[in-house]
Amino acid sequence: MKEITDQYNKDLSDAGPAEAVEYFEALFPGKCIFSTSLGAEDQVLTGILAKTAPGIRIFTLDTGRLFQETYDLIGITEQKYKTKIEVFFPDHVMVEKMVRSKGINLFYDSVENRKECCHIRKIEPLGHALKGMKVWITGLRKEQSSGRASAEMVSWDETQSIIKLNPLINMTGEEIWSVIRSEKIPYNSLHDKGFPSIGCLPCTRAIMPGEDFRAGRWWWESGSVKECGLHNNEK
Repeated sequence: MKEITDQYNKDLSDAGPAEAVEYFEALFPGKCIFSTSLGAEDQVLTGILAKTAPGIRIFTLDTGRLFQETYDLIGITEQKYKTKIEVFFPDHVMVEKMVRSKGINLFYDSVENRKECCHIRKIEPLGHALKGMKVWITGLRKEQSSGRASAEMVSWDETQSIIKLNPLINMTGEEIWSVIRSEKIPYNSLHDKGFPSIGCLPCTRAIMPGEDFRAGRWWWESGSVKECGLHNNEK
């Protein structure tokens, strides 16, 4: 797949986000899907899809531990863009087994436990959401973390066996917020309270001035690369 994704990246070397989306929707009509966490980048992408490719499905993963502000934004976004955000949930049997065995807040006890929780609440339902699709669209950006600095606009996700398209990969945070302000895109109110990256409530905190963009995610863990497993399987 490397040769194929290299060609896609070459074809899209001068393309903007909207052009990249249109390129793949033309190649794989009805087989492109966008995963949104309702973060700033994803809200910008939702606006782009509403204008250029309203037929592309949009979904989010409800882990059962999200902020109320995130839930509120789902309804606000659906109303503004006259769209439907599909919600995928984790398997309740797997969640119950995990919690009964390791506790409701198991993720604080070890990295292994945290990754197990992320796998059950995020990666498993992601697989269901992507089933039958050819292209997975995300709001990934290089600037977000050191682990994403080498990411490309197009890659192959080994775990999900799908083409991954990151239309905003080269955009800066400043550019993202410029679009949000100019186009009056609705965004999570937690961003105004020091939360640049928003995940599950017990695993996310506001950051202090000067801290890394993702310092508020799994802040109790050591190390600079902190991912849930959704975005570290590219080739």
